[in-house]
Amino acid sequence: MFILFRDSDTMAHFLRIKSLFAKLFSKKRSRVGIYGPPNAGKTTLANRIVRDVTGEALGPASEIPHETRRARRKEGVEIKSDSGSKLMIDIVDTPGVTTKIDYHEFLEYGMEQDEAINRAREATEGVAEAMHWLREDIDGVVYVLDSTQDPFMHVNIMMVGIIESRKLPVIIVANKIDLPDAAPQRIKSAFPQHPVVEISGLEGNNMDALYAKMAEVFK
Repeated sequence: MFILFRDSDTMAHFLRIKSLFAKLFSKKRSRVGIYGPPNAGKTTLANRIVRDVTGEALGPASEIPHETRRARRKEGVEIKSDSGSKLMIDIVDTPGVTTKIDYHEFLEYGMEQDEAINRAREATEGVAEAMHWLREDIDGVVYVLDSTQDPFMHVNIMMVGIIESRKLPVIIVANKIDLPDAAPQRIKSAFPQHPVVEISGLEGNNMDALYAKMAEVFK
């Protein structure tokens, strides 16, 4: 299509409008990745956030490691805090990151060997995909840790280091505080350089504090 301009002022006005629309429609929402080791409660948390906003779930959660084997995304999730702050984000639920996936761990959950080997392969591919997203497509990270477990595992130190090297804003979540042996203070001691929010993604405890921190950190 060709547009004929009768004078330079009309053309200049057209170009200004075109530039305005380009800026308007190129503006993207923050893409927040939910990362952490297997069984830290990432999908449970992602489901909690999405359900609070839309009433829907993002994906199935399971006690079996690596239930999430592909990154799942929910676009246009508006986070609201009690203070009135709002944040529009895309939530990305990622596979549990680990340094080694052995099919034998799936056999402990009653899987046949062929199924366990296939699941291990899919989980390995999922971890590679999660790392690709972290390098290319993520604007901020919610890093989820099970507060009943030792936070000083190698994978956690490695992942937080990678996030820091990319200069991504990060919130560390001390999850599962509803459990009797939870010790979120260990997580705060392990990563004092980052904000830590104690929650139960399963029970919904302290989610308002997490939403307020997300609105502050990812704005």
